[in-house]
Amino acid sequence: MRETTAGITAYSADDGLTTAVFSIDGTPYVVSLVDGAAIARELPHPGPVVDPRMSPDGRLVAYVCERALYIVPADGSSEPRALRKPENDDQSWGLADFIAAEELDRYRGFWWLPASDALLVEFVDESDVEIRWISDPSQPVKPAHPHRYPAAGTANPLVHLVHITLDGGGADLPWDHDAYPYLATVEAGDERAAIVSVLSRDQQRQQILRIPTGTADVEVLKERHTEPWLTTVSGVPALSPSGELLEVIANITDDCFQLVSDDRALSPVGLNVTAVLDVSDARIVALGSRDPHEQHVLSIGYDGAVIQITDGPTYNSATADADGIVVAAMDGALPGTRYCALLGTSSVRIPSLAETPVVDPVVHFYRVGERSLSCAVLWPTGHVPGSGPLPVVMAPYGGPHHARVVRAAGSFASDQWLADQGFAVVVVDGRGTPGRGPRWEFSVTNDLADVVLQDQVDALQALGDVFPDLDLTRVGIIGWSFGGYLAALAVLDRPDVFHVAVAGAPVTEWRLYDTAYTERYLGHPEDNASVYDANSLLRRAGQLSRPLLIVHGLADDNVLVANTLQLSSALLAAGKEHYVVPLSGVTHMTPQEDVAENLLMTEVRFLKAHLA
Repeated sequence: MRETTAGITAYSADDGLTTAVFSIDGTPYVVSLVDGAAIARELPHPGPVVDPRMSPDGRLVAYVCERALYIVPADGSSEPRALRKPENDDQSWGLADFIAAEELDRYRGFWWLPASDALLVEFVDESDVEIRWISDPSQPVKPAHPHRYPAAGTANPLVHLVHITLDGGGADLPWDHDAYPYLATVEAGDERAAIVSVLSRDQQRQQILRIPTGTADVEVLKERHTEPWLTTVSGVPALSPSGELLEVIANITDDCFQLVSDDRALSPVGLNVTAVLDVSDARIVALGSRDPHEQHVLSIGYDGAVIQITDGPTYNSATADADGIVVAAMDGALPGTRYCALLGTSSVRIPSLAETPVVDPVVHFYRVGERSLSCAVLWPTGHVPGSGPLPVVMAPYGGPHHARVVRAAGSFASDQWLADQGFAVVVVDGRGTPGRGPRWEFSVTNDLADVVLQDQVDALQALGDVFPDLDLTRVGIIGWSFGGYLAALAVLDRPDVFHVAVAGAPVTEWRLYDTAYTERYLGHPEDNASVYDANSLLRRAGQLSRPLLIVHGLADDNVLVANTLQLSSALLAAGKEHYVVPLSGVTHMTPQEDVAENLLMTEVRFLKAHLA
């Protein structure tokens, strides 16, 4: 779940908001929400737990422990009881499978049904998934850890959804698993039915299933086909109070992601809906925007009337139900998040106790070039325009599925710190990034290299024409994950523009990355071998003529360290000098504070040495 913080990071409450459950370091606790003097009580548990969830009526808590699903009385009056246990180490009950959590933005693996006497539970069997061995070479006495990893072109896990009652009974929900292997979304719904969507392996076909509450019956509501892929959106498909099917679809003709009710448009053309938060009798609460720099909370009526609840140059998220909305707002001028509860006609500020960043990001947003590329520029604190050219460091993610140039100043804290070391930092969102409609997102089909890199080059040159303080004869680029791939690609393909790169945890060969992400954009490697070759960094190794520093966690279970080792081998075979920093015990993220801090200093020294 990519947790990088401590303390209470999530909680669950009953429908009456009388009791909440949460976990700290794997220990589950319950606390009264009506007794102000209540002390959190530890719940019985057989071991470290994941995702404790309160039943709607507040009587029971369900959680996952050692890949098994348990229930326990919320008052702790008896020991937990296992509803389902795995038969071997390759199985799990109640956990989101790797593909769902990593690529489909679904992190939960079980759902209480409204009546509180049954749950929908994901069952995963990874026995057909190939093993990748994760080891720690700094501890040679420790054995390597087997990690089931569905690399592009290889087998995915088998995923089922099971209706389980509290007495232990259950029934598998049937669908064609061969045709639709991905369990994409599950909306537990109301007293009528749950709505589930499943995707084909190429993610071009979707089945939407209806499961009436209290049964294990499955009705196919709709089959949808979208090329080159179908973008999943949080909160939908779902049912409206009148029984209409709510979806967010790619309106190719008008180039927007549109909220529809039984294919009848509810949101207007030009507005991209990014999530549905709540569906009630009066309205639908959603997130969306016409500007990719922003995200707003919207109230959308069933007559198509749209009220924008948040305003200004801000980036917002929220949680909502029929009685109110809690908004988390960020803007491009101030770091941090501001919280507000909207209850009826009242608006109540919720204080935040979050730490104040040690830097004060000053972010300048621009749209440049013929493609109106989204850019953010950060100067050293106190920089006076015209005081002299500065070396430039580009810091993009730059690829599909993630936008960096949004009006959330706090997300640029590390960029401002980097700028304060004596650089002008430039962040660019190119083609493929979300927030600009389906044509923009689909433009990277079969091409994660040339199109993406060209946008970085075009934006940099457009900004250089406007700001003489950007020294385009001294340009570095840094990035992590896809951004690491892009950084290495930049010095390999365009050494005339980029003079040094730091590539963190880069995907260097897409055949090594996971099925759902890679095959969505590049197709199946057996069918599209030339496409994979064209997007590989390994086949570019002989082109390196600029300094390249590669950083990778040796315990990375997402972008396997094999990516860096294979690129390093290819570079060495081509006689190309380069630098590699292996991070012992580090996964795809670097939550260890000392590692993260010293890694930043290492990167700065490397950039300064080659951009002096």
